[in-house]
Amino acid sequence: MAATAPPGASRLGGPAGDFGAPPLAQAQDPRTAARTPMAVPLLRYGALGLPLAFVALPLVVQWPAHAAAHSGLSLALLGALLLLVRLSDAVIDPWIGRRADAWFARSARTAWWALAGASLVLVGGFAALFLPSAGAWGAWPMAARIAAAAAALWVTMLAYSVAQIVHQAWAARLGGDAATRARWVGAREACALLGVLVASVLPGWIGWPLTTLALGLLLVLALALLRGLPVTADDGGEALARADGASDALPVAAAAAATGRSMAAAVARVNRQARAASSASPWQVPAFRRLLVAYLVNGLASALPASLVLFFLRDRLQVPPSLEGAFLAAYFGAAALGVPVWIRVVARHGLVRAWLMGMVLSIAAFAGAAALGPGDAIAFAVVCLASGLALGADLVAPAALLAGVLRAAGVQGQAEGRWFGWWSMATKLNLALAAGLALPLVQALGYVPGGRDPQPLLALALAYAVVPCVIKAVAVALVWTWRQDWNDEPGRATA
Repeated sequence: MAATAPPGASRLGGPAGDFGAPPLAQAQDPRTAARTPMAVPLLRYGALGLPLAFVALPLVVQWPAHAAAHSGLSLALLGALLLLVRLSDAVIDPWIGRRADAWFARSARTAWWALAGASLVLVGGFAALFLPSAGAWGAWPMAARIAAAAAALWVTMLAYSVAQIVHQAWAARLGGDAATRARWVGAREACALLGVLVASVLPGWIGWPLTTLALGLLLVLALALLRGLPVTADDGGEALARADGASDALPVAAAAAATGRSMAAAVARVNRQARAASSASPWQVPAFRRLLVAYLVNGLASALPASLVLFFLRDRLQVPPSLEGAFLAAYFGAAALGVPVWIRVVARHGLVRAWLMGMVLSIAAFAGAAALGPGDAIAFAVVCLASGLALGADLVAPAALLAGVLRAAGVQGQAEGRWFGWWSMATKLNLALAAGLALPLVQALGYVPGGRDPQPLLALALAYAVVPCVIKAVAVALVWTWRQDWNDEPGRATA
């Protein structure tokens, strides 16, 4: 393993930014550090995933139906609006990623303040999207409604992008082997799934105004927990190693002594290597390109039903609105419970095999959903539970694989923001394509919200269940074909 900086110092020779960490020469060897319970660093990192998902679910699932009911905008117009806004937001994600790298290079304090600022804007945008009543929308001309909806969407998504990319890059900088990376990602995604569960039921219980207030309070709490968490691979390894009672970190000072170099020379060499590695585009790495393609295809298969699920529940299954939250809670609850299971699967079989298992399970669970109709609520609940369990693999494996590819490329600690900027852009492209294609498609086939004509409802069912299974099967083939590109052996780091 290459020489690495001790806790409290970044790989560039500067402060890691962990708010008062000791200088390089005074840093303590991780092997002699006091033990810290493993759950503490994982919770401190993962907690922000809860309020961020608290925003993500309403934007993807609930806002289209909410806007259709309150704003007077048609499904085709909403689909086009979502497509354009998400595409315009997505294209700036790589730039946000570069800014995130600059914030981390300066200090963790700077990255934390960027998160705090984005969170403040996020709450404001969320309120603008969900608080205006139907009467308020109706008082505006159509052009003003479209402009207001587009502006609120774009600002909210921009703030969400900043927070999400910085948060994801934070974990990637902490590094580790496949199992360790899965634990960092799993902590984030488990909290995110809890946030999704809360967001799926809370608006129906307390309304959107109090839901917006709850979002603000959760962001404050999560930011308080994240403040001071290390941002280097060595500090992150230390945080978990303290729980395990071991660490393989080798301080830069020891490496300098072993090679006969001065500390200044060793740090300068690390700086030169870091600048050279971080300047390279992730698109120059074949493993990244192929992983992103597989992630895009698999993500599209998940985004299509997410855009249509409420319409499917209301019109195809004719489920009472009071039960919609229960089905969403069952789906995301199963995913949350499945995350620890998938982390164990990763430790035993590796990230790629775990991801493939999850995708195959998803196809098996979802294949029969198109045949369901009124009165099949219990059968659909089973589909939600099984496909939710499969979702856990999608949440844990791809991001952990990306962190491994990044580390193998030699850019850990320098370019996480740039890589996860492209990753975030891919995610938004999926959501944009899903909303921009699915909603106009079902409308073109005759579906109108609230309608009961059998043929349009059949088209809705096929778009909701069958098309995603076909796309998911293509993703399985891609991951299987390219599985050798990603070194994900259990228990082995990819450096």
